Amino acid sequence: MKKDNKKVIYWLLTGCLLIFIMVVVGGITRLTHSGLSISNYKLISGTIPPMNEVEWQEAFDLYKQYPEYQKLNNHFDLQDFKDIYFWEWLHRVIGRFIGLVFLLPFLYFLITKQLSKPTIKKSIILLCLGAFQGFLGWYMVKSGLVDNPDVSHYRLAAHLTTAFITFAYTFWVALDLMFPNKKEINKSFRNLISFSLVILVIQIIYGAFVAGLDAGFIHNHWPMMSEGKFMHETVYIEQNPVYKNFIEGKSGVQFAHRILAYIVVGFIIAIYLKSRKLILSIYQSRAINSLLIFVFIQFLLGVFTILLQVPVWLGVAHQIGAFFLLSAMTFTLHCFTK
Repeated sequence: MKKDNKKVIYWLLTGCLLIFIMVVVGGITRLTHSGLSISNYKLISGTIPPMNEVEWQEAFDLYKQYPEYQKLNNHFDLQDFKDIYFWEWLHRVIGRFIGLVFLLPFLYFLITKQLSKPTIKKSIILLCLGAFQGFLGWYMVKSGLVDNPDVSHYRLAAHLTTAFITFAYTFWVALDLMFPNKKEINKSFRNLISFSLVILVIQIIYGAFVAGLDAGFIHNHWPMMSEGKFMHETVYIEQNPVYKNFIEGKSGVQFAHRILAYIVVGFIIAIYLKSRKLILSIYQSRAINSLLIFVFIQFLLGVFTILLQVPVWLGVAHQIGAFFLLSAMTFTLHCFTK
């Protein structure tokens, strides 16, 4: 039987699609403040939601024991609780489903010897990334169950960024199988794309910081911050010492996210302009064009998200935009990598 066949590629692309859905649902969960509605973790029985009023009341009573209800949502009735429970439950169920979709076909392909040794190694890395992502989800929720009724923005960033990296790596492994032929590359151009990818990942981390600190609900102006200032004074006075403003201060984190957006756009324009001097294959040309399109769409989504004070649909759209931009960047880098 042929190794690394089309079925293996479809399996990997299915995994990419499911991770994308997982991130979208995770974004809705975050933006609807549903992430702390389930305070325990049961791997098997947790896949089944409460099935009757008695079970719903038990779940609600458990929720009442934690800070989010006691400090923020003590006005909730059972129906309010059901609304937020749904998104967190769906997020966790999709996570479990993704685990099965990655593990069971991998074992099947392994037993039937349909994977080459390099693909086996890459698949094991994928499984480890998935397991680590599940752990980070639990670790993130745990941070919001102690005193502060909100999860750590550092843990949220780790959870979200690992999901993006897992997706990008899965996509990369699929691309390795879809485009196995080696090609001549321009190393300096490839390095420019690689550096741009690093900047993009840092920007995604800052996007998670903004979400975790609810920093999108302040300075709802563009291109300037409040009071028509490029850098509002709150950017550097909220936290002490000064550097903490840019990792823990709402204004400082939002300012960094704004500046990084310009930098990402600048690097992608540089990639586009430099590519015009190269002889490109059709896939390379499409990759760079898609990169340019997605970065401007994402930039506009970011601007409107700020101006409109983060409506749920637009916050989710902005997160989806980041996903497509990362996909385009990953594809572009692969097109210029041996």
